Amino acid sequence: MKEKGRKVIASNRKARHNYTIIDVYEAGIALVGTEVKSLREGKASLVDAFATVDDGEVWLRGLHIPEYTQGTWTNHSPRRTRKLLLHKREIEHLVGKTREGNQTLVPLSMYFNDGKVKVELALAKGKQDYDKRQDLARRTAEREVTREMGRRVKGMSR
Repeated sequence: MKEKGRKVIASNRKARHNYTIIDVYEAGIALVGTEVKSLREGKASLVDAFATVDDGEVWLRGLHIPEYTQGTWTNHSPRRTRKLLLHKREIEHLVGKTREGNQTLVPLSMYFNDGKVKVELALAKGKQDYDKRQDLARRTAEREVTREMGRRVKGMSR
């Protein structure tokens, strides 16, 4: 029986706080057997992960997939560099974008899609501290507005 749907393994929650997301790509990832088994247990960390483009190939670095507990001498190394699988046209687009400016490739999440491991990769630009403060202030203001609107609908305020 085949798996259906999307099951999230890990997500990089800090990425949307530290970066402005420009474009999002879905990429496959080349893994070995014990890595997939460890991911099925829901173990992975995208905290320090980033992607680079080297010689026309995209590589995911810093991704931590812990060793499979039932594995033997065939176990993988937890922080090895893994190849991302994208179309050639997408890779050429990413090469151009990362070379032209201060943009980087950041993994947003890792998930199973119909039994295959996929990585949601974002072309992003780093935020400055004042950008982060502006976003925080904007979200706080929006939250206050929706809270006040809820009160008015319920007839709780003047």
